[in-house]
Amino acid sequence: MATDRSRSGRTSSWDDEFARFFGERAHSLRATAYLLCGDWHHAEDITQAALLKLYLAWPRLDHRDALDAYARKTVLRTFLAERRRPWRRREQPAETLPETGTEPGGPEQRLLVLKALSAVPPKQRAVLVLRYWHDLSVDETAAELGCSTGNVKSQSARGLAALRQRLGPQFHEILEAATRKGR
Repeated sequence: MATDRSRSGRTSSWDDEFARFFGERAHSLRATAYLLCGDWHHAEDITQAALLKLYLAWPRLDHRDALDAYARKTVLRTFLAERRRPWRRREQPAETLPETGTEPGGPEQRLLVLKALSAVPPKQRAVLVLRYWHDLSVDETAAELGCSTGNVKSQSARGLAALRQRLGPQFHEILEAATRKGR
């Protein structure tokens, strides 16, 4: 069989294909997970779990041209599933943001945006990351999340309102500078 491991221990072509995909995309998927959860260690856990799911599904995947979207969706769903677990709900960020006296676009502003983003509810955060970080359209975001475009629009509006409240009157400048520098 071409897709199974042989008894001699040789890996199949899809193992090699997955290893190449992993090498090329793991960093990007981890960055997406970090934007969703706000913690590098947790992002690593989410990415590993998502890549394991992807590896198990790899032989059944037919559309190799859509792997980036599929992998991103797997990271997103893994993150959302983690957020539903009761032990994750123990800790809620409640501290206030410090005064900002930095120049536009500095790393401090990017950190402010990431901290504010971590306070946004998970589904709203997922919409914001897909729409504004990955530059997906409303329709593409809806397809990735498996929801309606109206839901994407309302979650986006609520998420932006939450960010606006956390970031204060300089919301637009801070957000624009942070996303421009973060790419």
